Amino acid sequence: MTKTMRCAVVHEHGGIDQISIEERPIPEPGAGQVRVKVRAIGVNHLDLWVRNGVPGHKFPLPMILGCDFSGEVDALGAGVTNATVGDEVAIAPGFSCGTCRACLSGDDNLCPKYGIFGETADGGCAEYAVVPAANLLPKPATMSFEEAAAFPLVFLTAWHMLVARCHVRPGEWVLVHAAGSGVGSAAVQIAKMWGATVIATASSDAKLEQARELGADHLINYRQNDFAREVRGITNKRGVDIVFEHTGEVTFPGSVKSLTWGGRLVTCGATSGFEGKFDLRMLFFKSLSFLGSTMGSRSELHEIVKHMEAGKLRPVIDRVMPLDRIRDAHAVLENREQFGKVILLP
Repeated sequence: MTKTMRCAVVHEHGGIDQISIEERPIPEPGAGQVRVKVRAIGVNHLDLWVRNGVPGHKFPLPMILGCDFSGEVDALGAGVTNATVGDEVAIAPGFSCGTCRACLSGDDNLCPKYGIFGETADGGCAEYAVVPAANLLPKPATMSFEEAAAFPLVFLTAWHMLVARCHVRPGEWVLVHAAGSGVGSAAVQIAKMWGATVIATASSDAKLEQARELGADHLINYRQNDFAREVRGITNKRGVDIVFEHTGEVTFPGSVKSLTWGGRLVTCGATSGFEGKFDLRMLFFKSLSFLGSTMGSRSELHEIVKHMEAGKLRPVIDRVMPLDRIRDAHAVLENREQFGKVILLP
């Protein structure tokens, strides 16, 4: 009799009622793969996009959700030499071909065949998952499985945006939007670790106080204040060197206004809408740089793990819920109720 596992699956795009808990056969690892007994799963806005659908993008449904997960190596495929059964691991959420020029240059996130678990292939929102052995990250001994499922996607995204794309430097001013989100809370910590002065925005004073605890130097409640005007006052009309964008249409015009001469705006998303309007004259008169960023390389994740082991960075968890409540978890993210990550336990 085939053994089965419970998993969270989306068959059609739509509301939270499109998520179903199903039984599927436990997968077997192929050559170069390992099977992981999943202990914790992080919920991301990516899961919402897969569930809702994105205009112009086709997802290979049905799909097991979940790009962030951690657990124990349960079985090895042929040829695996970097893992043993019982290893406690986190999973790098992106995978690539491993043989193209981008991969061999260490830019695996630029691989033409790049994919993300839970978006282009079944993810880890299940009791078991099969992944390439190259995607294993050692879980620090001091880190819980919940914490190990909370950091890969958001810290990789924020690190690549600030360090690889913007080359953040000590003494610079960095504006981080939506500091209560997973990627925002990661960005505050990374910018501070690199010696920047951080201005954080959030939708409530409670979230702003939590951002202060992560190291934010200045706080703006964007529901009560014009953040661009506030940035101008905080920086004595100078503006910021870097705007960390991931909200899109609602904040984009003010983000451009917040930049100083030679400033950089980096974006990884557009949760509030896809239209980014601004005066082109500002782009060339002020020598601004607009940078797009998606994910990052696996090597960057290994560097991030080292900083976590040293206590310089830490995952931020808002709440932990059972897998059966995944619909509630999606609602929490859609309503922007969380500070940090929502974690599911299978």
